[in-house]
Amino acid sequence: MAKARLAHIELPEFGGPDAEPLLPASLYRARAECLRARASAAGFDRLIVWADREHSANLSWLSGFDPRFEEAIVIMGTAADDPDPAILLGNEDWGLGGAAPLPLRRVWFQDLSLPDQPRHKSEPLPAILAAEGIRVGSRVGVIGWKSYADKRWLEVPSWLADALRVAVGPTGLVENANDLLISPLDGLRTVNEPEQLAAFEWASVHTSEGVKALLRGMRMGMTERQAVALLGWNGMPLSCHLMLTAGPRARLGMLSPSDRPLAVGDPFTTAFGIWGALTCRAGWLVEEAAQLPAGVRDYVDRLAGPYFEAVAEWYEALAVGTPGGDLQAIIDRRLGDPFFGIFLNPGHLLHLDEWIASPVWAGSPVPLRSGSALQVDIIPATGTEWFTSNIEDGVVLADVDLRAELADRFPGMLARTQARRAFMRDALGITLHEDVLPLSNIPAYLSPFLLRPHQVLTLAS
Repeated sequence: MAKARLAHIELPEFGGPDAEPLLPASLYRARAECLRARASAAGFDRLIVWADREHSANLSWLSGFDPRFEEAIVIMGTAADDPDPAILLGNEDWGLGGAAPLPLRRVWFQDLSLPDQPRHKSEPLPAILAAEGIRVGSRVGVIGWKSYADKRWLEVPSWLADALRVAVGPTGLVENANDLLISPLDGLRTVNEPEQLAAFEWASVHTSEGVKALLRGMRMGMTERQAVALLGWNGMPLSCHLMLTAGPRARLGMLSPSDRPLAVGDPFTTAFGIWGALTCRAGWLVEEAAQLPAGVRDYVDRLAGPYFEAVAEWYEALAVGTPGGDLQAIIDRRLGDPFFGIFLNPGHLLHLDEWIASPVWAGSPVPLRSGSALQVDIIPATGTEWFTSNIEDGVVLADVDLRAELADRFPGMLARTQARRAFMRDALGITLHEDVLPLSNIPAYLSPFLLRPHQVLTLAS
C-alpha cells in the first residue's frame, strides 16, 4: 500500500435526501413477528423488553416508541396467536405510547413515573405480570441492552428482575435474551431492511455535513459552545451527547463543550451522533506542523499518516463474508505498537444506538453480513503529547441483491454512495469492495491540521 501524504483535495457536494425516510407500520409488525418466532425457537414463552431514555434502541426498533422522562416495559407473548404486546407506561408517557406504529396494548403502571408523582391508581406489578400470562413455570426472556456470558445476569432494575423470578417460581426461567436482537452473528437488529438503511444514510448526511460545517466555520477565539453550534443539530434524537473539546480537556475524552475559547495549537476533538449515524474527527488547531508543540511536529509521520494507512487497509478489507478477525488482524499488524494505544474493537455495528455489538475481535470467525451498518471506529489512545487522530464514519454492506433493491426503491441513496466510493478511490486512493456503501458526506476525509480543512491525507499518487 502507498504511503499517506498530505494534499489539497476539495470535497464534492454529495447531497442527501430531501426528507427523512420514514419506516412504515408494516415493517414494525414484521419485526415483531420475526422476534416472536425467534424467541419461541429459543424456548421462551414470554419476552420482556425494557427501555429507559438512554437505552431505548431495542424497544424503538421493535415498536417505533421510545420513552421520554420515564422508563417503559413491553410484555410480549411468543406464540403466533398471542395478542398484541402490552406496554407498561407511567403517567407522562401514556399518551405518547398511543403513537407507536406497532399496535400496543397500553397498561398504566405508575411506578415508572418520575419521583413523587401519583402512584395510587395502577395495578401492582405482580398482578400485571399474571394478567399477561407470566406465571409459575413460565420461560421469560429479558431484553434490555447488553448481553452477558452468564445469561442469568440482567441489566434491568432489581425490582423487575425480582418480580419476574418470583412469578415464574423454581420451575420457570428468567434469562437474558438480548442476543436475539444484538448478537453480531445472527441478531435481528444487526441486519437492516432497505428502509432502515435509507434512514441511516439520511442521519449520516446530517452528522457528516454538520462536522464539515464545523471544521470549515470555526474560528480561533470562539468558545467551544459557539463552535459546537456549527454542527447544526436538527432535533433528531441523539445517540450520544454532543462532544467538542480543545486544549487540555481534549485529552480527557468524551467531555461536553465549555466556554473556553479555541486557540491556535490546541488539540481538538468532536463527535456528533444521532440515531443511525455518528461522525467524529480529531486533530490539531493549526495550519501547519510548525505551529505544533515542538516535540510533536512529526505528528503526521508518527501518528496521523500510519493511522490513515491502517484505516485505508481496513476499509479495503470490508466485504460481505469477511470474518471480523481479519479486520482486527489489520489493525494489530499496523497499529499494534503500544504507542498507538488501540484497545477497543476496531469497528462495530451501528444502529439507533451508537454501538450495538461488534463482530471484530482477535480470531473472530463472525462474518460480516449484507444489510449490516458498521462504524469505522478505530481510535488511537496514545496518552502522549501526540494526542490522537480520528476518522469515524458509517458504512453499509450490501450484496448484489440488496444493491439492486436499493437501486429500485432508493435510487438517490445508491447514487450518492457510488459517488462517495468514486471519490474515495480517485481522490484518496482507497478502493472499496463493491459491497461497501459509504454513508458519510466526508468519507475518509481526514485533515490532521484542522485550520487547513482542505489539506487531507491521501494514498492517491
